[in-house]
Amino acid sequence: MNIFITGATGLIGKKLCQFLVHKHNLIVLTRSPSKAANLLPSGVSCVTDTDDVDFNELDAVINLAGEPIANGRWSKEKKQEIYNSRIKITEQIVTAINTATSTPKVFISGSAIGFYGRQSDNLTITEDFKDYHDEFSHRLCKDWEDTAFRAESSHTRVCILRTGIVLSKSGGALAKMLPPFRFGVGGPIGSGRQMMSWIHIDDMIQAIMYLLKHDEICGVINATAPNPVSNKQFSQALARAISRPCLFTVPPFVLKLAYGEMSELLLYGQCVVPKKLLDAGYRFRHDRIEGALSALNL
Repeated sequence: MNIFITGATGLIGKKLCQFLVHKHNLIVLTRSPSKAANLLPSGVSCVTDTDDVDFNELDAVINLAGEPIANGRWSKEKKQEIYNSRIKITEQIVTAINTATSTPKVFISGSAIGFYGRQSDNLTITEDFKDYHDEFSHRLCKDWEDTAFRAESSHTRVCILRTGIVLSKSGGALAKMLPPFRFGVGGPIGSGRQMMSWIHIDDMIQAIMYLLKHDEICGVINATAPNPVSNKQFSQALARAISRPCLFTVPPFVLKLAYGEMSELLLYGQCVVPKKLLDAGYRFRHDRIEGALSALNL
């Protein structure tokens, strides 16, 4: 297949390219081809503009681009940067798909479980859930998804990945969580009851590859493991995985002082399950948090 990927130098993109490059022709969008060449496997072609890609020749587009949402406080400017980094590139892709005479068969585009907004701890959320909480993460994801769905047609299947916390040894959320735990001062955040919907990086990659192969799957897909855990359960499992204690609790006011509105991503959560993937026959390699963390060899 000829596959065009955005966000290829991110946590998911790098791993995905490693899996796909041996069997497929990969074209990645990057602001810095030299940086991308150092981070990605050989054989990947780099472009700096969507206009440099002939969408008539593509079989699939995978859109993973976007500034990290949990890096520091959300100023008005930071929110706009987070928003633009997702919407603008998605608009460019949609325009290119819709103006092609022979369109890609599938467009897989990123989103996040933040679409659902903060939810109660005992509420299980599938892709059919409609009682969203209106906040920045929801509005961001909704506009992102609405933009991507404009590429949907009888020729192009659109899949939206509502991704949870991706667990990887190479960075992402765990890179921020691990230091205090390694020093023995890690622990739950606030009440610890807020739910964490997670997915191991290997399942994240395999789920994307599954979507590439299975033409019957389309629409919104929750990219999370089948067994979400509370923040307290996650903290205890992480401490055990690296043989450290889990004795401390992070008070909410500390996070609010440090991160402002962004701290709400950490203080509230959602219990999201991947009903669509499971119904489609996808089998998770890591469906329990203890096994997932152990497999990372932290």
